Amino acid sequence: MEGFLRFRSLKFVLPAFLLVGGAVTFGVASGNSDNSKATVPTTENAYVSQVAPARTHDSQTWLSVCPETCEGVARSERRAFLRFTVAGVPAGARDVRLDLDLYSARTTDTSVQVHKVTGSWSAKTLTWNRQPAFGDEVGSRDGFAAGQVGSIDVSSAFTGNGSYAFALTAAKGAQGVFQSTRAGAAQAPRLSVRWTDPSTPTTGALPFEMPSTAALRASEKKVYAHYFTPYPASLDNKEPNQDYYQRNYLDPAGESGKHAAYGGLLRDRPVPRAPLSGDWQLADMRREIRDATAAGVDGFTVDVLNTTGAHWSRLKTLIKAAESTDPGFTIVPMPDMTSLKDVTPAGLATAMADLASSASVRRLADGRVVISPFKAEQQTPQWWGQFITAMEKSHRIEVALVPVFLNFSANADKYASVSYGFSSWGNRSPNRQGNIRSDIAKAHSLGKIWMQPVAVQDERPNQGIYDEANNTENLRVSWDNTISGGADWVQLTTWNDYSEGTQFAPSANSGHTWVDISDYYLVRLKTGAWPAITRDTAYLTHRVQFAAARPTGGQTKLMTPRAGTNPPRDSVEVLTFLVAPATVNATIGGAGQSYQAAAGVQARLFPLAYGTNSASIARGAATVATVSSAHVVRKDFAAQDLGYRGTSSGRPDAG
Repeated sequence: MEGFLRFRSLKFVLPAFLLVGGAVTFGVASGNSDNSKATVPTTENAYVSQVAPARTHDSQTWLSVCPETCEGVARSERRAFLRFTVAGVPAGARDVRLDLDLYSARTTDTSVQVHKVTGSWSAKTLTWNRQPAFGDEVGSRDGFAAGQVGSIDVSSAFTGNGSYAFALTAAKGAQGVFQSTRAGAAQAPRLSVRWTDPSTPTTGALPFEMPSTAALRASEKKVYAHYFTPYPASLDNKEPNQDYYQRNYLDPAGESGKHAAYGGLLRDRPVPRAPLSGDWQLADMRREIRDATAAGVDGFTVDVLNTTGAHWSRLKTLIKAAESTDPGFTIVPMPDMTSLKDVTPAGLATAMADLASSASVRRLADGRVVISPFKAEQQTPQWWGQFITAMEKSHRIEVALVPVFLNFSANADKYASVSYGFSSWGNRSPNRQGNIRSDIAKAHSLGKIWMQPVAVQDERPNQGIYDEANNTENLRVSWDNTISGGADWVQLTTWNDYSEGTQFAPSANSGHTWVDISDYYLVRLKTGAWPAITRDTAYLTHRVQFAAARPTGGQTKLMTPRAGTNPPRDSVEVLTFLVAPATVNATIGGAGQSYQAAAGVQARLFPLAYGTNSASIARGAATVATVSSAHVVRKDFAAQDLGYRGTSSGRPDAG
């Protein structure tokens, strides 16, 4: 399959602000009503004071936390320590959530950070001079109400049953005073634990039961998602209606109007979220890793745009997030040779060796580190041989090179001697997926593994091009050919490149739609069997404007179909996953239409019309599922947007 170039121009992706750091607030949301619960009392708790470095406070009825100045005394910091013993959470439990509950004596505005303690301690001997070591933050909270319990989500600290010790610190604001166990059981600190029993069926979101993460990872077939560092979950940690995405990337007038000609840089964005305290970048990346893990993804192939600066820092943060969130989730460095074209083999080796110092970077069973350069043909096979040699001789790291080509057929034989496997960047239109099987066969004939790209769609306002994906057809055809062709690995292209409109990640426009549909095929790839459909589910996909319509907002550079893509079409697609045959009632642009749908997976098309779209699934007199799109098809619009929106009956609040 002949790939096409991702035109990387950093002037379009580098916002004008600096990275900042701090604490983290995050959680593992369940939504299930059958969670088991436990309340765990603290076994030990006390605080330490810098102003009295040798004094113990194990008999106090409070736990005091404050930054460098406490009660007007300069260079006086206080920290609190708590220990709990968690038991009874069954092996394989899902959606485990830990909440640290603190009763506030008089604190109202302190920002409290929670750290997991790594050293040993005893409340009776705990002093400022004899305090244990503790690690990165695992949770935080801004603001407490005096006389009430405030909860801090520390779910990321959970590693199974056992002893847990936490340290409380304050980053800013007034002194925090919480009640200790000496104040009585009603006001004592406690750890609230909730989980879903592993035998409990999952509910709601997907048409089938998703196998456990352990079962999916046991497969030799691997699925990675391409992570693009210019578009993390948030760029500046502000309220969504005024953050950098909204002000500068979605607004045609953003970034001093430099995107006005094409109606703004982006048409979609990551799911908006409220501002976080502390190290929000780390928190965001932990959440993205949890989202990807829940979708069965084994890891991220991360586009390495440079080896210094903001994007390099984000890559290092992403690796740190993988280390602390999910040790089984791996990172595959993907040096982007369109932006690293001037790097030397030795220089690239130094950068890749830096990344490879983390256990979260992907290694084969024999210890080789997987490096998968994008547009590998930018450099010769000899150049890549020098890179591999530099890794071995200078850094004692053996490399399994999996080059990603823009033109695989022209380069396969030439690069075979330096490669463990092959991949291509691929195409984004159904009529251009016919060579998938032959590409896989070619790679296998050369003794190489094949990493197949799978994509939803592609629209690039700043480049003036798009591919006709035919609603979900491109996604489904790509997966079908990938599975039948025997691909070894898959790369979802992409997780979050919003400038090319190729994102699988949960987004403002489509929620989890694309990754949810993809999961049906991912399970087949990894397990060898199609998952049984256990819930009637409908996915509704459509554009919000006709392909030939023109914007009214002054946009001068318009998107046209890429050469060779499917012809543009204007359709609403209802994609159903049914336990048994049913009647589907669709309302397209206000007009009702019905049809009989077969059991299993079936797509039905309707002509696009102005207005709203919805569908329901009925069996007998009962309506078993409904889906309504929040996206209105309009005649007049300010900016051209030819990306498909997606909505699911399993996640009615998303997309």
